[in-house]
Amino acid sequence: MRIVVTADGAGLDAPASTVFGRCRSYVFVETDSMEAETLENPAIDSASGAGIQAAQFVVEKGAKAVVTGNVGPNAYSVLQASNVPVYLLEDGTVRDVVEAYREGELSETGGATGPAHAGLGRGRAAGRGAGRGRGSRGGAAQQPVSPTQQGRAEPPSAESGEQEISQLNEMVRGLRKQLAEVMDRLDQLEEE
Repeated sequence: MRIVVTADGAGLDAPASTVFGRCRSYVFVETDSMEAETLENPAIDSASGAGIQAAQFVVEKGAKAVVTGNVGPNAYSVLQASNVPVYLLEDGTVRDVVEAYREGELSETGGATGPAHAGLGRGRAAGRGAGRGRGSRGGAAQQPVSPTQQGRAEPPSAESGEQEISQLNEMVRGLRKQLAEVMDRLDQLEEE
């Protein structure tokens, strides 16, 4: 199975990265043979939408699972729509993470693990060291995986509709905050 691990370097001995959309590279690994291919993140310097672009990239490159530390709601939506599960990484090298994945020691997320647009205006180091969701050994509580996310159909309920409304409202708040930050920055640049 071809999985992808977010990394701060190349190959199996590279340190795993807790950042999805703005990590330095993606290490694609065949879990049976441990054959690895490292590709630079084409979205790392994107002004916006890095998570979405990164998610589309890893899907296009054939990832059947993503192992990372933090993934925002927009990137998670792309991955979920492509039936690519997201697992929370352990500290260590890409090799360590893949071995933990193979042993079933990593937790699958039930949703986004990072805020929308966490990297806006923060450059390449965006989101590093956030400390969220380190998998089963890290002790962080994770959202349960719903039957729908496990691939079984689940009838819509009023509760799921309310949850979706809540999530969308949270995304709107994030977008409003992002827009305010962008407008403030534009004002600063125009005044200089």
